[in-house]
Amino acid sequence: MDFDFSDDQEQLRDAVRKWVAKGYSFERRNAAVKAGGFSQEAYTELAELGLCGLYIPEAQSGMGMGPVEGMVVMEELGRGMVLEPLVQSLIAGAVLSGYAGDAVKSAWLPKIASGEALLVLAYQERAARYELNACQAKATQGSAGWTLVASKSVVPAGDKATAFIVPATVDGKLALFLVEQSASGLKTRGYGTQDGSRAAELTLENAPATLITLDGLSALEHAIDIGIAATCAEAVGVMDKTVGLTAEYMNTRKQFGVAISTFQALRHRMADVKMQLELARSMSYYAALKLNAPAPERRAAMARAKYQLGNSMRFVGQQSVQLHGGIGVTDVYIGSHYFKKLTQMEMTFGDAMHHLGEVSARMQDTAGVFA
Repeated sequence: MDFDFSDDQEQLRDAVRKWVAKGYSFERRNAAVKAGGFSQEAYTELAELGLCGLYIPEAQSGMGMGPVEGMVVMEELGRGMVLEPLVQSLIAGAVLSGYAGDAVKSAWLPKIASGEALLVLAYQERAARYELNACQAKATQGSAGWTLVASKSVVPAGDKATAFIVPATVDGKLALFLVEQSASGLKTRGYGTQDGSRAAELTLENAPATLITLDGLSALEHAIDIGIAATCAEAVGVMDKTVGLTAEYMNTRKQFGVAISTFQALRHRMADVKMQLELARSMSYYAALKLNAPAPERRAAMARAKYQLGNSMRFVGQQSVQLHGGIGVTDVYIGSHYFKKLTQMEMTFGDAMHHLGEVSARMQDTAGVFA
């Protein structure tokens, strides 16, 4: 089996890596954090690279690419801790392409691809505990169309979004809707998050909505799986950079007149960190390759990947702080920001303990060494 990346994929990686290195410095990121955690200018630059339309068909002004290309892009963006929520554009492009009607596709997909519109998934509710079918939001169909009553939490860049993809129940079953930011009855309350990015609380009071699909649970599960695969890839980029920073620090920091990288105990710890990074990288590849598999196989694969990535993120981040000492948690040092990023990503789209439960629930009767 050939695990090499194609020339096109390597060129895509190189283009994104160059943009991160030259166009998204730590100083620019800090300025965006101070300005609220989102830069429209940076998001537009991502769109100009074609990244917002990565999963959108070429007929709708997108690039028509797949999960491996998405993995390549997100890994490079992770290296720069890019704040702008490209993963939300990947989700929106894929969900609308796969589940929406022609009118919705024509109206929104070209705008997503060009960066003119930012659509974000608003699915989390306070009592849901990562359970996708635990939804209190209600949708009602009247003579003028659909309206929604809902309250959603931790919506990425919620007060900066153009529109929202919102799950709500219809006769006890989950459906997916599109709600524009300008809709009557819609309110957002934005705030900064731990890693410096932006989120919002979203409230809908009889807000007008457009139906995407009545098969809402299948569409939402697919959306979350796209988010998990993208987050896994992004985390690999964050961890790769974290390991590099830690190794560089250990080679320059001296105690007793020698670099601390010469201490055997610390070298062993770095070996464990590197092992966790490579385990995470392998599971990120696994997630990308399973993203187009049948739903049961795909869901099981994403749970396995996110569980391993959650463990790896925690281990790499915490060991990096320990190996740096006090400077590892100061805001003036870039390493502390990678640690914050990893801490937040571990809880994104379900934490490690949640996905351990998902893995367990999906184990077959034949699982185990004695099957």
